[in-house]
Amino acid sequence: MEPEAQEERESKGRRNRRVHMANERTFLAWIRTSIAVMAFGFVVEKFSLFVKQMAYYMGREAAPPTPGYSSLIGILLVGLGMLMGVLAFIRYKKVERQIDEDTYRSSPVLSVLLAISVIVIGMFLLLYLIHSI
Repeated sequence: MEPEAQEERESKGRRNRRVHMANERTFLAWIRTSIAVMAFGFVVEKFSLFVKQMAYYMGREAAPPTPGYSSLIGILLVGLGMLMGVLAFIRYKKVERQIDEDTYRSSPVLSVLLAISVIVIGMFLLLYLIHSI
Protein backbone atom coordinates (compact mmCIF):
# COMPACT_ATOMS: atom_id res chain seq x y z
CA MET A 1 0.00 0.00 0.00
CA GLU A 2 1.29 3.42 -0.88
CA PRO A 3 2.18 5.73 2.01
CA GLU A 4 -0.09 8.46 0.63
CA ALA A 5 -3.17 6.19 0.59
CA GLN A 6 -2.44 4.97 4.11
CA GLU A 7 -1.98 8.54 5.35
CA GLU A 8 -5.28 9.58 3.71
CA ARG A 9 -7.12 6.66 5.34
CA GLU A 10 -5.66 7.51 8.77
CA SER A 11 -6.61 11.16 8.28
CA LYS A 12 -10.19 10.15 7.40
CA GLY A 13 -10.30 7.90 10.48
CA ARG A 14 -9.23 10.78 12.73
CA ARG A 15 -11.81 13.03 11.08
CA ASN A 16 -14.53 10.40 11.58
CA ARG A 17 -13.61 10.01 15.25
CA ARG A 18 -14.00 13.72 15.73
CA VAL A 19 -17.34 13.74 13.94
CA HIS A 20 -18.54 10.76 16.00
CA MET A 21 -17.48 12.50 19.21
CA ALA A 22 -19.33 15.65 18.12
CA ASN A 23 -22.40 13.52 17.42
CA GLU A 24 -22.12 11.99 20.90
CA ARG A 25 -21.79 15.44 22.53
CA THR A 26 -24.90 16.56 20.67
CA PHE A 27 -26.75 13.45 21.84
CA LEU A 28 -25.72 14.09 25.44
CA ALA A 29 -26.88 17.71 25.17
CA TRP A 30 -30.30 16.50 24.00
CA ILE A 31 -30.42 14.01 26.87
CA ARG A 32 -29.63 16.80 29.36
CA THR A 33 -32.39 18.88 27.81
CA SER A 34 -34.89 16.03 28.06
CA ILE A 35 -33.94 15.46 31.71
CA ALA A 36 -34.42 19.16 32.41
CA VAL A 37 -37.88 19.13 30.80
CA MET A 38 -38.85 16.06 32.83
CA ALA A 39 -37.54 17.63 36.03
CA PHE A 40 -39.44 20.83 35.29
CA GLY A 41 -42.63 18.81 34.76
CA PHE A 42 -42.08 17.00 38.05
CA VAL A 43 -41.53 20.28 39.90
CA VAL A 44 -44.62 21.87 38.33
CA GLU A 45 -46.78 18.95 39.40
CA LYS A 46 -45.37 18.59 42.92
CA PHE A 47 -45.17 22.31 43.69
CA SER A 48 -48.82 22.74 42.77
CA LEU A 49 -49.73 19.91 45.10
CA PHE A 50 -47.63 21.50 47.86
CA VAL A 51 -49.33 24.89 47.45
CA LYS A 52 -52.78 23.31 47.52
CA GLN A 53 -51.96 21.30 50.63
CA MET A 54 -50.57 24.34 52.41
CA ALA A 55 -53.73 26.29 51.59
CA TYR A 56 -55.84 23.40 52.88
CA TYR A 57 -53.90 23.06 56.14
CA MET A 58 -53.89 26.80 56.74
CA GLY A 59 -57.69 26.79 56.47
CA ARG A 60 -57.98 28.82 53.30
CA GLU A 61 -59.81 26.07 51.41
CA ALA A 62 -62.82 24.16 52.62
CA ALA A 63 -62.19 21.07 50.47
CA PRO A 64 -59.13 18.84 50.27
CA PRO A 65 -56.73 19.62 47.44
CA THR A 66 -57.77 18.39 44.02
CA PRO A 67 -55.49 18.00 41.03
CA GLY A 68 -55.67 20.95 38.64
CA TYR A 69 -54.21 21.88 35.32
CA SER A 70 -50.69 21.98 36.70
CA SER A 71 -50.83 18.22 37.35
CA LEU A 72 -51.77 17.65 33.73
CA ILE A 73 -49.10 20.08 32.53
CA GLY A 74 -46.51 18.40 34.75
CA ILE A 75 -47.39 14.96 33.39
CA LEU A 76 -47.28 16.27 29.81
CA LEU A 77 -43.85 17.81 30.42
CA VAL A 78 -42.49 14.54 31.81
CA GLY A 79 -43.90 12.73 28.77
CA LEU A 80 -42.41 15.33 26.45
CA GLY A 81 -39.02 14.91 28.10
CA MET A 82 -39.24 11.15 27.64
CA LEU A 83 -40.20 11.59 23.99
CA MET A 84 -37.27 13.95 23.45
CA GLY A 85 -34.91 11.38 24.97
CA VAL A 86 -36.18 8.64 22.66
CA LEU A 87 -36.00 10.91 19.60
CA ALA A 88 -32.48 11.99 20.60
CA PHE A 89 -31.35 8.37 20.73
CA ILE A 90 -32.95 7.58 17.38
CA ARG A 91 -31.32 10.63 15.83
CA TYR A 92 -27.95 9.77 17.38
CA LYS A 93 -27.99 6.27 15.90
CA LYS A 94 -29.18 7.57 12.51
CA VAL A 95 -26.43 10.20 12.34
CA GLU A 96 -23.85 7.64 13.49
CA ARG A 97 -24.82 5.37 10.59
CA GLN A 98 -24.80 8.32 8.14
CA ILE A 99 -21.31 9.34 9.29
CA ASP A 100 -20.01 5.83 8.72
CA GLU A 101 -21.61 5.70 5.26
CA ASP A 102 -20.56 9.30 4.49
CA THR A 103 -24.17 10.24 3.62
CA TYR A 104 -24.97 12.72 6.41
CA ARG A 105 -28.09 14.85 6.02
CA SER A 106 -29.32 17.13 8.75
CA SER A 107 -32.79 16.63 10.20
CA PRO A 108 -34.47 19.50 12.05
CA VAL A 109 -37.22 17.36 13.68
CA LEU A 110 -35.71 17.40 17.18
CA SER A 111 -34.85 21.10 17.00
CA VAL A 112 -38.37 21.98 15.84
CA LEU A 113 -39.86 19.85 18.62
CA LEU A 114 -37.74 21.63 21.22
CA ALA A 115 -38.56 25.09 19.85
CA ILE A 116 -42.30 24.37 19.76
CA SER A 117 -42.13 22.89 23.25
CA VAL A 118 -40.40 25.93 24.69
CA ILE A 119 -42.91 28.27 23.02
CA VAL A 120 -45.90 26.26 24.26
CA ILE A 121 -44.50 25.95 27.79
CA GLY A 122 -43.80 29.67 27.83
CA MET A 123 -47.34 30.44 26.68
CA PHE A 124 -48.86 28.20 29.35
CA LEU A 125 -46.68 29.74 32.05
CA LEU A 126 -47.54 33.24 30.88
CA LEU A 127 -51.28 32.47 30.90
CA TYR A 128 -50.96 30.83 34.32
CA LEU A 129 -49.14 33.84 35.77
CA ILE A 130 -51.60 36.30 34.26
CA HIS A 131 -54.52 34.24 35.57
CA SER A 132 -53.04 34.03 39.08
CA ILE A 133 -52.68 37.82 39.47
